[in-house]
Amino acid sequence: METGSHELTITGYSGTKGLGVGQFISSSEFTVGGHQWLIRYYPDGFDEEHADWISVSLIRADKTGCTVEVRARYEFALLDKFGVPSFIRECRVPAKFKDHSGWNFSPFVKREELESSSYLQDDCIRISCKVTVVKFRKETAPVQFRAAPPTELHQHLGDLFASKIGADVKFVVGRETIAAHKIVLAARSSVFKAELFGPMKEERARRICIDDMEPRVFNAMLHFIYTDSLPEMDKRDSGVMAQHLLVAADRFDLKRLRLICEDILCVFIDESTIGSTLVLAEQHGCHLLKERCFKFLMSPGNMKAITETGEFEHLLRRCPSLLKELLVTVAP
Repeated sequence: METGSHELTITGYSGTKGLGVGQFISSSEFTVGGHQWLIRYYPDGFDEEHADWISVSLIRADKTGCTVEVRARYEFALLDKFGVPSFIRECRVPAKFKDHSGWNFSPFVKREELESSSYLQDDCIRISCKVTVVKFRKETAPVQFRAAPPTELHQHLGDLFASKIGADVKFVVGRETIAAHKIVLAARSSVFKAELFGPMKEERARRICIDDMEPRVFNAMLHFIYTDSLPEMDKRDSGVMAQHLLVAADRFDLKRLRLICEDILCVFIDESTIGSTLVLAEQHGCHLLKERCFKFLMSPGNMKAITETGEFEHLLRRCPSLLKELLVTVAP
């Protein structure tokens, strides 16, 4: 097993927009595990479906005719202004790479979200790719398989949630009543499993009150439970929704949703959100998000700027224990 990484820097980012769907910019080749690799950057998306997104792919670039099949894990990340990898997208299951074959993340990051984030500095973005070669073997006689279509499980479960067919539990959230399926909730959340099927299950498990969550947040969480994705959200609202959903994910033990919310909140860190975001990170044990908040405050001028806003007062009022740690971290 061997791990290596490579960085692709896109200078003049604004000039790459409009290159065209499926068109890409390639990095220089780099070597990991005795094999050559390169990164491809698609400023207008890998395909028409993701034309509003930036896509990236990892390509095996060994010489033509190589008969070795390579298996590798890989991850892509945006580098912040300190060069720290963040907004990480990873493939944990080793993928198979043959001669000049590749795998892509499409979508990787939505273009408008990138442009409003701190990852875009001086019209420049930095993309890191880490590759871990875990296995390789000589290629045997080729076997032809019919290509299977992409999974539709998330779509089918999403349709089930929307139709409410067979729903056997109702949640009263504020003034709304939301129907769902016990078995789906239990399969995705250990908390729901205990509440709905465990020895301490709710006595009235067919109708449960949720008193401390907005209906739209609860609906968004259920959408994720059924489809493993977030619903479409207004860009101006996505940061606030990510805060609420992180709290919900922690409450109902939805680890993947929690990580996704952390990534979103990392993008939205600025002078107007730093206080509430840091308090949230401390209260829910989000170590990466807390680290990103501290890095933001270490930047010249940022600490002074937030002391002049209500965000600093919010931080002191909600989490005074952070003050000492904060001063030690950002002090010169």
